[in-house]
Amino acid sequence: WQARLVAEGWYERLWWREAQNLLPCLACYGVGWRLARAAPLLATVSLALGSTSAGWIAHDFVHGRGRFCAAMRGFGALMNGHSSTWWSNKHNLHHACTNQVGVDEDIMSDPFFFLWPPDPARDSRWRRLQHLYALPVYSALFALWRFNSARTVWSKRLWREAVPMGLNYLWMALCLPPAVAVGHVLLAGALTATIVTVSHQAEDLFHEHQDDWVASQVHSTRDAVTSSPFSEWLWGGMQYQLEHHLLPTMPRYRYPSAAPLVRQLCAEHGVEYRVDSE
Repeated sequence: WQARLVAEGWYERLWWREAQNLLPCLACYGVGWRLARAAPLLATVSLALGSTSAGWIAHDFVHGRGRFCAAMRGFGALMNGHSSTWWSNKHNLHHACTNQVGVDEDIMSDPFFFLWPPDPARDSRWRRLQHLYALPVYSALFALWRFNSARTVWSKRLWREAVPMGLNYLWMALCLPPAVAVGHVLLAGALTATIVTVSHQAEDLFHEHQDDWVASQVHSTRDAVTSSPFSEWLWGGMQYQLEHHLLPTMPRYRYPSAAPLVRQLCAEHGVEYRVDSE
């Protein structure tokens, strides 16, 4: 099935579609930079939208194959201060063992969040309130990724990644007021964490290794039907979560066309194609 998609050119990248992804993202950064001192609140929102979009674009590039994706591998470091090496190591494990307890770092959120009833010895008295403090904790996501990225780059001496990351911090320090610099990182983290949560963490969790990889992807992901062109853009391809997990190196702009094929594949094998509204 996948070999047929490769032969039909589904994995080939189109320069004009790449431009369609990049231009709105860069425009958000440009508007936010321009308004950073005159309208800091609006600038924070614009930069957060750009940062969220840049995260999804970098995600697509690191998954991708070919010279273009290799050349763009540092996009996340330049725009968000995220190390592609750190992220790739973490994210590849997530794809190999999606929602596997004790292996997939994306569901290792305790003691702040518990996605399943914990061992009483490890329980937290705050667990009953986690739905109330979710958003503030979510907002720390990109800050945490920046910290882990910096630690990885320093410990592994990844100086080629350190350069674009350093340029990102230099830009924030010289061109943005502190409130805007910090605020856009926190807001982008909240947006990204929310999207990831509803498309993964509410689905099946596995306490043992899953021998059927395809079935485990179907059971641990959920697609979303977006309600507007804006939200279709904001989700960054993650509204096609199952398509992405089955076809991770495929350019994200091909997922809408691939979705009917994946839905048909699920129907042929008698498994539920999980999809809901946003």
